Amino acid sequence: MDVQEEKLPNGIRVITSCLPKVQSVTFGIWVGIGARYEHRKLSGISHFIEHLLFKGTSQRSARDISREIEGYGGYLNAFTQEESTCYYARVASDHLWRALDVLADMYLDPKLEPSEIKKERGVIVEEIMMYKDQPQQVVQDLLTEALWKNHSLGRPIIGTTETLSKMDRSVIKKFKDESYLPGNTVFAFAGNLEHEQCVRRVEHLVGSKRGKRVPKYKPVSSAVLQEQMVLMKKDIEQTHMAMGIRIFGRHDKRRYALRLLNVILGENMSSRLFQVVREKYGLAYAVHSSVHLFKESGALVVSAGLDRKRTRKAVEIIIREITRLTEQPVGSRELKMAKEYVIGQLKLGLESTIHQMMWLGDNLMSYGKFMQPEDVIDSIAQVSADDICRLSRQIIRNTRTSLAMISPDIDGEGDEKKYLSILKEL
Repeated sequence: MDVQEEKLPNGIRVITSCLPKVQSVTFGIWVGIGARYEHRKLSGISHFIEHLLFKGTSQRSARDISREIEGYGGYLNAFTQEESTCYYARVASDHLWRALDVLADMYLDPKLEPSEIKKERGVIVEEIMMYKDQPQQVVQDLLTEALWKNHSLGRPIIGTTETLSKMDRSVIKKFKDESYLPGNTVFAFAGNLEHEQCVRRVEHLVGSKRGKRVPKYKPVSSAVLQEQMVLMKKDIEQTHMAMGIRIFGRHDKRRYALRLLNVILGENMSSRLFQVVREKYGLAYAVHSSVHLFKESGALVVSAGLDRKRTRKAVEIIIREITRLTEQPVGSRELKMAKEYVIGQLKLGLESTIHQMMWLGDNLMSYGKFMQPEDVIDSIAQVSADDICRLSRQIIRNTRTSLAMISPDIDGEGDEKKYLSILKEL
């Protein structure tokens, strides 16, 4: 990757990846603010602001914003995470400056009209209701809350109907003004571009923005409690489960071994969980594992929609496959396949301007620096089977594990005792 980076006098960072043979550019404005920065009473405000920035500025209406991107064949979107928010667009390279003007205007000068706030609050409430109708989403929220009990990481990014109802323009504007600052903002570009032109244009648009103080959040410490079991009875057709092991953060060098452990355990159709739980026993249509890493904490999560009549057997098999990782090193063929998968996914992803922009922005927001893909590939290649086995023994403990489950057949205290006894096998 032909990557260049520059820091403007006001603290905003600009990073570019030049791809002269493509016809497009994807760029994003990344802001170091997200759900974990929010006080409980303001839960969901970062996501709310993300929505509101599309509702117009002093210069543009909401329709103008979409037309100036989509009217020229472009694509515009945004997302909010626990630790960052990103607004991005993909356009033909000859429309880059028009699109950049639009997003910079949204970043600097959202109108935040009370009428739009009221309407968008209703939209997000409907989004919350939609998620409540999806048990696979509800069980993930229950697990997150259990993993980081009474901590901002344990609250839903989208917030709640109660917290949203109390957010008026003054509250929203104050949070936005105190959060969207040069010191926690990155402009990331990937595509057919010239670095110096991008830097000059960004400086012209936002170089006068000031603000030194960067928002902070409460870190996860050993004092943050973890609930081991959360059960919910609901009239649905399947049992939905999510099991999480609380682990280290993204700066830990063991993250490369963790990446491979996750692939072996349940990331794809070749994984152990998919082959055993679904293919061998037919206990689930969907079963997979995933990794979520934050600055100082994280989780290895296994999720599944299970046959409600054979839930206990499925959970026992899942536990067995997890503990098997601690008992003996993975075979050389399985490890090689996992490495080839991770490296292949990385290479394939970086062929697109969107994924390159995401790589640039995420690197700077998460690690404060750009990491060449080759360095990550080298780190993956150096992981041994013993490394994965050692890591498994370090992190797989029942005292670090939480289980959330939604089922029509939940039997309160009886099921709690039953599944707690299964978790003791970890």
